Amino acid sequence: MENNSLNNNILSELKAKVLKLFQDGIISGFLGFASASLPMSIRPFLAKNEKDIDKLVWNSFCTINLANYLPEIIKQNKDKKIGAIATGCWSRNIVVQIQEGQLKRDDVYILGVSSRGMINSKNISDRFPGKEILHVKEEDHIVTIEGRGFSEQIKRWDVTRDNCKTCAHPDPVIYDDLIGNLAGKRSINNKYSQIDVIEEMEPDKKWEWFLKEIDKCIRCYACRNACPLCYCNTCFVDDSKPQWLGKSIKHTETAIFHILRAYHCAGRCTDCGACESVCPMGIKMRLFTKKLEKDVFNLFGVEAGLDINEPLPLTTYKIDDPEDFILKLEKE
Repeated sequence: MENNSLNNNILSELKAKVLKLFQDGIISGFLGFASASLPMSIRPFLAKNEKDIDKLVWNSFCTINLANYLPEIIKQNKDKKIGAIATGCWSRNIVVQIQEGQLKRDDVYILGVSSRGMINSKNISDRFPGKEILHVKEEDHIVTIEGRGFSEQIKRWDVTRDNCKTCAHPDPVIYDDLIGNLAGKRSINNKYSQIDVIEEMEPDKKWEWFLKEIDKCIRCYACRNACPLCYCNTCFVDDSKPQWLGKSIKHTETAIFHILRAYHCAGRCTDCGACESVCPMGIKMRLFTKKLEKDVFNLFGVEAGLDINEPLPLTTYKIDDPEDFILKLEKE
């Protein structure tokens, strides 16, 4: 996979800064990305020494949220800090992890980079049904897709992920050093437009939409495993004493899994889209958590991970918190 000039500049600066961190003895490893075996795919990669730096890559297919791996890596490398690259949503997840005691701010050295928005590889593959994509070339605003007997150029923004298109916070909120320049807060007309469409449905239509989405679920738990917020020692779906949920793909059990997983993310989710990116069935599960993100913002005026000093909204209370949900009985 070839990078565009913007990505090449980021990668060049990234490698130079990581090299200096190793040379200065500040980090014992750096968490980034490396190439994978297929076009449009990358893999998380922990560079453990200066030689590993050449394996680092940066492109618009870096959709995996690296915050998911930080707590465990830090536990295994306690002698020095672990370095990591972080965009806006990834850095916000690191903030949430710090707030929830999963890691300490001094444990990680963050190289922040503003996100231009990442590409949804499924948006590309859906355009070439039955064809094998062999090569992808990124330019600044164009992506060239090539295979046997075909070559086509696509506007980058046309295949950008939905969550990136509605992201108002592309800049890292915490960092020790910065790659490139900060982009500043984006002006988004309505980042909850997809949710508004569902909210306008009649109740039976909403349920029909939900069942249609989860009907695809094969209970692989890729969404849970990719989520940087899912770090319970034992997930409720795996608990056997008591057993909260069966292992079938019946609507009742699949619905409970997705509903409870979404509620576990309420007030914590940064809409990084990792869950949806790894789903092999194309379930739009991001909209489940996006709905709760909207509700939390409307109720408490809080977006997860923007301020390390702001308590998570569902772990604290204020005297003037809204109480409309409480049933109040009138005295006779």
